[in-house]
Amino acid sequence: MQPGTVETRKHTGFTLIELFVVIGMVGLLAMTLLPVLAKSGPNVSSFACLNNNRQLCVAWRMYAEDSRDLLVYSGDDGTQSNPLNKYAWTQSHMDYNPGAWNWDTNYDIVKGPLWPYTGRNATIYKCPSDKSSVVVNGVPRPRVRTMAMNFYLGGFAGGNGGWPFAAPYPIYLKLSDIQAGAHVHSSAIRPAGLWVFTDMREDVINWGNFLVNMSGYPNNPAQYQFTEDLPGFYHNQGASFAFADGHGETHRWLDPRTCPPLGSFGSGPPSNLASPRNPDIAWLQDHSTRPK
Repeated sequence: MQPGTVETRKHTGFTLIELFVVIGMVGLLAMTLLPVLAKSGPNVSSFACLNNNRQLCVAWRMYAEDSRDLLVYSGDDGTQSNPLNKYAWTQSHMDYNPGAWNWDTNYDIVKGPLWPYTGRNATIYKCPSDKSSVVVNGVPRPRVRTMAMNFYLGGFAGGNGGWPFAAPYPIYLKLSDIQAGAHVHSSAIRPAGLWVFTDMREDVINWGNFLVNMSGYPNNPAQYQFTEDLPGFYHNQGASFAFADGHGETHRWLDPRTCPPLGSFGSGPPSNLASPRNPDIAWLQDHSTRPK
């Protein structure tokens, strides 16, 4: 601008779509830098995992914007006959068997609805600190998925699976349900406080979602418990989370009951694991959903 002239251009902020594009570009830049930083230790792994969760969240958002506001389901319903299962972000049920769902990206990942929005990059489905593998014909093969989605975002092909503790809470099926909820009443969950993706611990990950047991919410902590799912703790006793507004953070767990040693559940995920007054469960509940 020359001296004596008047600046008339309006200063506007970024739109939400532009912010997600920027996040995606930062993610691509990060992927190019990670090999250079590979010797920097655990912090690089934590950064990479956080970036992977955020890229999945960008894909999740882009899918909804291209699909008439509909969200992908956080998991299938376990049947072969339900045509809605193809809209689950993943239909793999992780375990330690040699089945292809554990080690072959072509079995499930590349067929999922988010795949076209991920840059066709299968590495973002896994945390670099997850070293789990399965033995296939005598050869160890790395497992392909660490990440899980918030159960209350789509549920089991749109349903709550019959879990009694989930009945009082909505299964969000549209992106606008989340955005509108922020303006309906003061107790509604905000996108910035609603997590979408996280990295799970390798010895309990199973279906595509992470099911937060809402028993005791919000003021009866004696009822707190885990049901089948426990969070990851690869990053200094913490896990990475990507939130519905696009931001990510690594949350460190405070209670040792949240982080039993790997291998503590030799027979599979615990059906119910009581953990009364666990502040980590309080945090998970507060960032997963709100009552109907």
